[in-house]
Amino acid sequence: MGINRDAMHKRRASGGKRPKFNKKRKHTLGRQPAMTKLAAPAIHRVRTRGGNSKFRAMSLHSGTYTFGSFNLSKKVRIVDVVYNASSNELLRTKTLVRGAIVEVDSTPFKAALEARFDTKLGLKKARKGRREDEEETPARSSRVQRKLAARKATFSIDQSIDDQLASGRILCKITSRPGQSGRADGYILEGDELSFYVRQMRKRK
Repeated sequence: MGINRDAMHKRRASGGKRPKFNKKRKHTLGRQPAMTKLAAPAIHRVRTRGGNSKFRAMSLHSGTYTFGSFNLSKKVRIVDVVYNASSNELLRTKTLVRGAIVEVDSTPFKAALEARFDTKLGLKKARKGRREDEEETPARSSRVQRKLAARKATFSIDQSIDDQLASGRILCKITSRPGQSGRADGYILEGDELSFYVRQMRKRK
C-alpha cells in the first residue's frame, strides 16, 4: 500500500467515517523515516516534488549548537544521545531526531568563553591553604585590558553549566530535522529547561 500522508482515512471529530471520493495521489506520498544514527556522516540527496531536494542524513556525528546566553555558536562533536521523550528505543539505538537530548563536546564553548571574558571556567574549588595553578597572562595593551575588565565585571554563568563545562560534556537539544535537512543542529539547555530534562533523565534511570 505504501506510506500515505493524506487525511482521507481519518474519521470526523464526531467519530463518523468520511466518504472516499478519490484514490491516492502523488502529492500525499510519504517516505520511510531516515532513523539517523550516531556515526560517521552519510547523507543522501532525495529528489522531491518540483525538482527540489531533501538531504537524508543516514548518520551524523557533529552539528552546530548555539549558547543562547552568550550569543555563541560552534560546530561540535556529538558524544551521545541521552534522552528522547517519544521512545526509549530511539535512545537505545542512538537515533538523532528533532527534539532529542544529546551530549556534545563542551571544549570549543569553554575555550571561546574563556577568551572572550578572560576568566577560567570549570575549575574545581581549591582546598584550604592551596591555590589553583594559574597560567601567566599574555602581554596586552591597556585598551584590551580595560575592555576585558569591563566584560569580566558583568560575566556570570549558572553553576550547572559551569559543572558541565568542567566535565567536558554539555547537554543540548536538537532542533533541526536530520532526515530532511541533513544536519543535527540545536542549542544548549539552560535554566528551567535544563532542570526539567535532568529530572526526566533521572526518572528513566
